[in-house]
Amino acid sequence: MKPTATFISSLLVAVWLARPVAAEPLLEKRDVFTNGMNGILIYRIPGIVATPNGAVLAYGEARKHASSDWGEIEIHLRRSTDGGKTWQDSKQIAHFGERIEGNPRKKTGGEHEQTVNNPVAIVDRETGAVEFLYCVNYARCFSMRSTDDGVSWSKPVEVTASFEPFRAKYDWQVIATGPGHGIQLKSGRLVVPVWLAYGKAGAHSPSAAATLFSDNHGRTWQAGDIAVPNEGEANDPNETMLAELSDGRVMLVTRSKSAAGRKLITFSPDGARQWTKPVFHEQLREPVCMASVVSYPLKPGTLLFSNPNTLRRNAEGREDPNGKGQRENLSVKLSRDNGKTWPVNKTLESGPSAYSDLAVLPDGTVLCLYETKNIVCARFNLDWLNSP
Repeated sequence: MKPTATFISSLLVAVWLARPVAAEPLLEKRDVFTNGMNGILIYRIPGIVATPNGAVLAYGEARKHASSDWGEIEIHLRRSTDGGKTWQDSKQIAHFGERIEGNPRKKTGGEHEQTVNNPVAIVDRETGAVEFLYCVNYARCFSMRSTDDGVSWSKPVEVTASFEPFRAKYDWQVIATGPGHGIQLKSGRLVVPVWLAYGKAGAHSPSAAATLFSDNHGRTWQAGDIAVPNEGEANDPNETMLAELSDGRVMLVTRSKSAAGRKLITFSPDGARQWTKPVFHEQLREPVCMASVVSYPLKPGTLLFSNPNTLRRNAEGREDPNGKGQRENLSVKLSRDNGKTWPVNKTLESGPSAYSDLAVLPDGTVLCLYETKNIVCARFNLDWLNSP
């Protein structure tokens, strides 16, 4: 018996209704840290992580009286329990140990300032805790822990001694963690990017980049090898971000002042040793600005990268090899091959924009906390990123 037209029509409708429906492109933006809030002149150096319980922690430097990297600076944090749609009140979380004053870059008045800088959170999936590292006066490093998704924090413990092995290569005067976030590898190891400078007291150059790691859930920290030395074409490597690739390697993406005007990339099998020779990645532009990189767990091999995507061009419109791009046009790139190529690039903020940090929620929504007029959190999905 031949199927009737009505039967065929009904079958086609059923097939159409059962088809996979693509998600709608999502892009939402909300201010998180607004300059002037809580008496703070300017907020800078954003970091963001998502915990296994669904909390989102956004944090950064609260620069009370001036925009300089040195000065009276606190670390402030805001929590979200709805995926970054709304945020609880901002509060200071560090440094609550003995006050450490002294600004070597300031001839008068600096002795009364405490610079708390470069906060880095690391989510431990095995314990559920959030480990948190930060520095004071770019000279001492502290660790603390939250076991309630950032509601409260343990007393800080000094871990500056973890940096001492780096002196065998560079007799550092300045140390800094991150900024941004650290990661936990599949092995359980916690890894945090760091940089150090070995010039005059308080100077941020010359510099080199490395990692700290912990194999006991943040109770102690150890120095890895120097990952990006200040050698050859790599000029003053410093602020670094990292991601674990689908094949288990760890990739570092490093800022520098190099003439190439591109990010430096290096790889390690364990986030601590055997770093490959750093190379410049042609697609990752370097306006001398901190960038962020994060693995996208729902699609192995997929990475996201955020950074101002600009080049300085000469009068003929060609790239000027002696100039760097501006801190504007913050963009998000996507790689589907563990960072070998970045075929997708989408502007997130076309105007002035600088430091940024990325996190991925369990449902695949991406959060980007970034500097523009204020510190803003953008929520978007891959459908937005891949849309025209």
